[in-house]
Amino acid sequence: MTTYNIELQAGILRIKFGEPAQNDQIVKDAATRLEEMAQSGELAGGQLLKINGPVSIPVAFVLAHKLAHIYGAIGFYDPKLAKYVICITHNPAYKLGDLID
Repeated sequence: MTTYNIELQAGILRIKFGEPAQNDQIVKDAATRLEEMAQSGELAGGQLLKINGPVSIPVAFVLAHKLAHIYGAIGFYDPKLAKYVICITHNPAYKLGDLID
């Protein structure tokens, strides 16, 4: 088992904490998992990636750094809004702060 779980399901990157650990180990495990997914072709990039699940700030930076280079826009799920908020965009179809289903 790992300290951070990342799975791509139906176009949504599902994330969650695994075994208890400190952020120094969690960021390493998250980066390793993203690299495995990229190497296998599972994270091939595209116009939009939605992310859903709990994240610490250091892990959020790892996700942003690794994924912003291969996706045109990234939306993170906000449970208060029950929508994805576009938080990174290089795609003119999505503006920063757009809310999407």
